Amino acid sequence: MNQNQFKITIASGKGGVGKSMIASGLAMLFAKDKKIIAVDADVDAPNLAVWLGGIKKWDKVAPVTTSAKPAIDMEKCNGCGLCAKNCYFEALEMVDNNPKLNPFVCEGCGVCQIVCPQKAVDLNPVQNGQIKSVQTKYGFTLVSGQLLPGETGSGKVVTEIKKEAENISKGDYQIMIIDSAPGTGCPVIASLQDSNFALLITEPTPSGLSDLKRVLEVVNHFSIPYQVVINKWDINPQLSRQIEKEFKGNLLGKISYNQAIFKAVVNFQPILETNLKTKEEIEKLFENLFRIYEAD
Repeated sequence: MNQNQFKITIASGKGGVGKSMIASGLAMLFAKDKKIIAVDADVDAPNLAVWLGGIKKWDKVAPVTTSAKPAIDMEKCNGCGLCAKNCYFEALEMVDNNPKLNPFVCEGCGVCQIVCPQKAVDLNPVQNGQIKSVQTKYGFTLVSGQLLPGETGSGKVVTEIKKEAENISKGDYQIMIIDSAPGTGCPVIASLQDSNFALLITEPTPSGLSDLKRVLEVVNHFSIPYQVVINKWDINPQLSRQIEKEFKGNLLGKISYNQAIFKAVVNFQPILETNLKTKEEIEKLFENLFRIYEAD
């Protein structure tokens, strides 16, 4: 990675805390003076495009294959049942002494192939997602991904999305904004890998604070510098003050609750194109983050 490139992953332990709203605003603001590329790495529920005003037509849609499913040669199979017995995900079961696969449960781990004494199992690649990209009217490219229904391997798909972002930009960017999935699983880990900075979004609820600490464990594992944003801080000022005190020195800013945000997103109106107080608060976050970026 070029040392002049800065990868910012926006993460949260909990869903629905405003990650994509903040990511869209920061991308639009950074794009005014910097070469940026935005990545929607929440492949189970990508919505960064919605917060950017919606995408009528993507410039490129390509399949991605990062998973595999077993194919059993019944002429070689002797019905021993070892594949079903050793399948951790219970994707295989024996029916009339023949192994039967439930493809919606299979993780493609390959144990069945390893334990089969008859060498009757092959792993066949399957398309488990797609990658889309578009040049937005805000002067930057958005790269997004989607895990196909019933498929697995979201973390691997995120890795492929990030590779595609590098390929599309040809490495000619200053800032990459990565909108991560919520939680602490594989897609979040894949989003955080190689990141220079993590922006952690939380809300002043017991579950919001608990999940913030969980994702912080992942961030600290990778030794990534971070800052915290409290969204909807005014729904619970007391807990907000507790979070501010606990993360003193790592608090980038706060955003207040505003029901009009929902009306804006329903109408595909980016927050920065409204007159809401939220717009000013995101601009303040940007100013604080930009100072960190310039100091890096």
